[in-house]
Amino acid sequence: MSISRRRLLGTGGGLALTGALAAACGSNTGRDDGDSGGEPVISQWYHQYGEPGTEQAVKRYADAYDKADVNVQWRPGAYDQQTAAALLTASGPDVFEVNGPTLDQIRGGQVVDLSDLLSEAKDDINPAVLAPKTYQGTIWAIPQVVDMQLLYYRISMLKDAGVEPPRTLDALVDAAKKLTTKNVKGLFLGNDGGPGVLGGTPLNAAGLDLVTEDGEAGFDDPVAARTLGKLRQLYAEKSLLLGAPSDWSDPAAFTQGLTAMQWSGLWALPQITKALGDDFGVLPFPKDGADGRPAVPVGAYGAAVSARSKHKDAAKAYVKWLWVEKTEYQEDFALTYGFHIPARISLAKKAAKLREGAAGEAVRYATDYGHAEPLLWTPASKSAYQDALSRIIKSGANPESELKAVVRKTNAELRRVQKKS
Repeated sequence: MSISRRRLLGTGGGLALTGALAAACGSNTGRDDGDSGGEPVISQWYHQYGEPGTEQAVKRYADAYDKADVNVQWRPGAYDQQTAAALLTASGPDVFEVNGPTLDQIRGGQVVDLSDLLSEAKDDINPAVLAPKTYQGTIWAIPQVVDMQLLYYRISMLKDAGVEPPRTLDALVDAAKKLTTKNVKGLFLGNDGGPGVLGGTPLNAAGLDLVTEDGEAGFDDPVAARTLGKLRQLYAEKSLLLGAPSDWSDPAAFTQGLTAMQWSGLWALPQITKALGDDFGVLPFPKDGADGRPAVPVGAYGAAVSARSKHKDAAKAYVKWLWVEKTEYQEDFALTYGFHIPARISLAKKAAKLREGAAGEAVRYATDYGHAEPLLWTPASKSAYQDALSRIIKSGANPESELKAVVRKTNAELRRVQKKS
């Protein structure tokens, strides 16, 4: 099974991977507890990327490192489950790619404190993707590459309809209705109408958080219900494209003219450019209300070090070399095999492919308006919220009562996980 980096943001902006559970920890771990010519031997795990050339690239990076013998392992199947099981044994990886770490892995002492690796570069890492990898002031993984979602709009279609690019949620609702014709829908938010991909992004655009700094549900506010009600309006007015041949992560509906606007990922930009030239623009999710601001969901895999590694210092040194110091490799990893943003802000700003046009705007949006799911946003809270969002959008359920139930569930979850702290 091949997994693309776009799957990072596949469900509500979260960092979810799917697939059948593979054998968690076989004998082929890539770890050798001995030394090679006096150098430590460390194993490094990656999930199986979909972009051609990525595996060869990371092995080339490892071969270039001269202070340890790095054995790269490409792990197909249910990578998250494999890694979680491996961290409980002595035969797991030294360095591993992670879409967390999770709170349980951090508090269970399964990962190593990496704060010192960013002693000089912390302010140059996109804070939105660093935040979920930080717990109680300690950094547990170094972000590798940033993925983001954004709104694509067809310039010619908007111009012909006399519609300005929407910069508020109200304007988006109005624009989608005006752009809908017999053959074209105004907006595509995924084949389910939006709940699967949008997640907490509309709440962020209304100036709210999923979890506050005080560790409570951040959407216990009438503003939240009002905002989600507008998503229902899009659905009820039949302004949304539903049942497209491919879902939101693929720009085919947009490039084929089935919709005037589509929510998708930055990875789609080269394909859209090839199909439409300069007849498109990009926007963040539009703000809603007086206290709102544009919102951009972002996510990042990170490099972490196992607490069971027998070569922790060597593993940390390698992570620092590859994901902090070797900026040419970071740019190559982000932009040669797919289209993504380096985690270092300075590198993202100067990378040639990201300096101009829609790509340059996307980098600015990710830096200025980026939101990642909080570390304390548990799977149980996320599931309760997305189920409620689906009922609100598709069935017209009352937003106030639906959100009250989610707030209760979320606060109970937050009390549970924080009690263990």
